[in-house]
Amino acid sequence: MHRTSLRRFALVAVIALGGLSLVTAPRPAEGAPLCRLALVLALDVSASVDETEYDLLRRGTAAALDSPQVREAIKALGGVYLSVFEWSGRSKQRIIVPWVALENGQAIAGAAGQIAVHPRSTSEYPTALGAALGYAHGLLGDGPALCERQVVDMAGDGENNHGFGPGSAYRAFDYRAITVNGLVVGDPNGEVATYYAEEVLNGPDSFLEVARGYEDFEETMRRKLLREIGVLSLSALE
Repeated sequence: MHRTSLRRFALVAVIALGGLSLVTAPRPAEGAPLCRLALVLALDVSASVDETEYDLLRRGTAAALDSPQVREAIKALGGVYLSVFEWSGRSKQRIIVPWVALENGQAIAGAAGQIAVHPRSTSEYPTALGAALGYAHGLLGDGPALCERQVVDMAGDGENNHGFGPGSAYRAFDYRAITVNGLVVGDPNGEVATYYAEEVLNGPDSFLEVARGYEDFEETMRRKLLREIGVLSLSALE
C-alpha cells in the first residue's frame, strides 16, 4: 500500500473510531533544514486521575518542559516540533498545544505556559489507549514534514479498558517509522509497567519510565524528555 493510501486509511479509521480534530502545522520551506524531532505528548486524564493528580500532571509536564536541562537539550538539537493532547475515553481527546516549533526559550516558555493553565477537558471517562494512539498517528500525519524522528510519549496510570487496545491500533495505523515511549505513574506491583512494555512501546529505541506517584511526575517527565530529545548522555539525566 502506498504511503498516501496508508495515511488516508489512518485518517478515515480515526474518524470512524471517534473523531479527529486536525491541527495544521507550518511546513518547512523548500530547501529548509529537516525537522530533527516531532514529539507528541499524550497525557492520560481518565477517571482514575483525580483533580490533585491532574494538577501535578499538568504542572509537572509544564515545569519539565521549561526546565534548564530540557531547554538546553532542545537548543543543542536545533529545535523540536511539539504538540500536546490529553486523552481518556475512545472519542475523548483534546489538543492542549497545537504544533509549535520550539526554537528558543520564548517558544518553550509559551508552550509550557499553555500546559500549566489548561483546564481539564473531562474527568468521567475510562482509559482508551488504542484510540489515543490512533489520534496521535493522525496528529503526526498532519504535523511538520520531513522530520528525522517522530515520537509519541504516552503517559498514563492504567491499562486499556475502553474500546480497541494498542495491538489493534498498531494493526490499523502505520507506526513503522514512529517510536512510542511510555511513562507509567504509580504502579507498585509493576502490572501497568509490564502492560506498557509489552503492549504500548513501539520501535527499536523505545523505552519506559516509571514515576512512583504523581508527586514524582515532574522529575520523571524531565528525565523522559531528555532521553527523547537524545542530545545529552544518560549520565546527565541523573
